[in-house]
Amino acid sequence: MEQYFQKEIECASYEDIRKMQSEKLVKQVQHVWDNVPYYRKKMEEKGVTPDDIKSVDDLYKLPFLSKKDLRDAYPTGLLGVPQKDCVRIHSTSGTTGKRVIAFYTQHDIDLWEDCCARAIVAAGGSSDDVCQIAYGFGLFTGGAGLNGGSHKVGCLTVPISSGNTERQMMFIQDLQATILCCTPSYAAYLSEKYKEEGYSPEDIPLKAGIFGAEAWSEEMRHEIETTLGIKAFDIYGLTELSGPGVAFECCEQNGMHINEDHFIAEIIDPDTEEVLPEGSQGELVFTAVDKEAFPMLRYRTRDICKLTRGKCSCGRTFIKMAKPMGRSDDMLIVRGVNVFPSQIETVLLNNGYAANYQIVVDRENNTDSLDVQVEMTPEMFTDNVGEIEERQKKLVEDMKSMLGIKVRISLLAPKSIARSEGKAVRVIDKRKI
Repeated sequence: MEQYFQKEIECASYEDIRKMQSEKLVKQVQHVWDNVPYYRKKMEEKGVTPDDIKSVDDLYKLPFLSKKDLRDAYPTGLLGVPQKDCVRIHSTSGTTGKRVIAFYTQHDIDLWEDCCARAIVAAGGSSDDVCQIAYGFGLFTGGAGLNGGSHKVGCLTVPISSGNTERQMMFIQDLQATILCCTPSYAAYLSEKYKEEGYSPEDIPLKAGIFGAEAWSEEMRHEIETTLGIKAFDIYGLTELSGPGVAFECCEQNGMHINEDHFIAEIIDPDTEEVLPEGSQGELVFTAVDKEAFPMLRYRTRDICKLTRGKCSCGRTFIKMAKPMGRSDDMLIVRGVNVFPSQIETVLLNNGYAANYQIVVDRENNTDSLDVQVEMTPEMFTDNVGEIEERQKKLVEDMKSMLGIKVRISLLAPKSIARSEGKAVRVIDKRKI
């Protein structure tokens, strides 16, 4: 029996959702015009005033915001309320340029935690559950968002943060944790440790995992689910929009419901900025319609995906976003071909390798090279050179079939790639160095 945290909103009719979005959008545009001079200037340059925005249908008239705008307006140029009215900040973990600082009023935090609570309930969570939050706490949004959502659901919350795997396993077993929240790469690492220590899925009390903050494939989901004996759910969010909980998976596990009462989603052509029809693949753009402190209008996420609105067996009526297949800015272009790390991961997992790999892109004699370094599993590891060469040959062929270009494969001994307790470093692009 499907459960909901806020059923009347999560299952509202399309007409009611549009009406709610339109009313909130009109108010939010006025709020931004009155209180955010940086965006008001962008509107003036485009010849738009709040009077031009009467419903969601007018959204396309508004100018976009990008990460560059957030850096240019650093630290408080996009603040929509006096700083004294803010109760918290979070910040991105970016390593180039200025960090993005997102501000929150208490109202913003309450709404964000509602979104995370919806995700936990959609994953089967209730006040009977023990929810272990193994996302990082601090400036990163992961820990704080799911922690607040877990409180709202009434779970016993274990705010363990990331790392210290032995302690993670001890609390999961001793407290009989039923829901795990962390990055998918850390969940894969945890499942690897459980396997090493001889645990079967029946020995692990977990029933569900809520994994986000980085890309992961369906094959990786299957591997985690099988090893831990859980259902693994995707969750999506950005610091700029509050954090995790912008969208979440339900029991269908085939796309994430966007919390449309708080976020309006569009898909655009990343080059022409034209709004594309539903079902088209393009760049995801979000408008946060009721954030007070950091009101993002038409924020370009750079995530490439599709939006679809259809009947869902869970009963929720929110539009669904597909799992992002990559980013328009992080996408690798190798010898003129668009390459997404998720494509490479799919080939590796389909061939029985664990999700421990690194993609190294370089330039040799003015030509791009793509080297995939992947660990063999203990079962595969052998000193039979012929067998290893056969495995490499098979992967090279499968990669060529998936990507359309030739890839070098380096098969490594188990555990030779450094493990991550946060976001895994999957791609090393030496062309930029």
